Amino acid sequence: MNISGNTIFIPGATSGIGLALALAFQAKGNTVIVGGRRRELLEQIAAEHPGIDTARIDTTDAASIAAASAEVIAAHPELNVLIAMAGIMRVENWHTPTDFLATAEATVTTNLLGPIRLIAAFVEHLQTRPDATIVTVSSGLAFTPLAATPSYNATKAAIHMLSESIRLQLADTSVKVVELVPPSVQTELMPGQQDNERAMPLDEFIAEAVGLFESQPDAKEIQVERVKFLRYGEARGDYDQVVAVLNQSDPHGK
Repeated sequence: MNISGNTIFIPGATSGIGLALALAFQAKGNTVIVGGRRRELLEQIAAEHPGIDTARIDTTDAASIAAASAEVIAAHPELNVLIAMAGIMRVENWHTPTDFLATAEATVTTNLLGPIRLIAAFVEHLQTRPDATIVTVSSGLAFTPLAATPSYNATKAAIHMLSESIRLQLADTSVKVVELVPPSVQTELMPGQQDNERAMPLDEFIAEAVGLFESQPDAKEIQVERVKFLRYGEARGDYDQVVAVLNQSDPHGK
């Protein structure tokens, strides 16, 4: 993926990593469209950041995705990058179904069905562009599980394998598939995470990640250094120790 000259749609980007990426990519010379559910928040972002376009979209709702994708493509026919950003992370107790089933279903809908539906909505258009990219967003927890968040871990592992698979299928097209693999980052994804000293500061993550997009235009995965402890435990042969360290130092996913 080239670092500039793109038209990028980032649904689920009204805060956290998504919004920070949007601003960083705009600063690199890209046209950026931010998507989100709350109209007033989108209006605030557009007012505070001239040049950022917005689109209302609920990534848990198939009809909303279909309507928003048609709107975005009509307004920005040059669109060539989709970053499937939306996601939720919830603590679950799998001892009794009342403590996890509803949360698990919501997590699968948002974190897995959402990106699948987004890709379905844009993939035909992206294939008409001479150089296009789908950016998926997994997590270090796709490779090392946090005990408190089983459904989040599972959906991110699914996103990893989905990325690997569709990259193979789309190899005969102009569409690249790049997987962004964040570590724990200081955002509002979980209560207390924004102030968690063990999480990576958001500005540091964005600077390193965007630097990797720029220096590695043909990368299949964007991995900041801090995520490699989780990403490669199995390959290094210290997976059990990585699992133990993760769950001792960060038992609530904060």
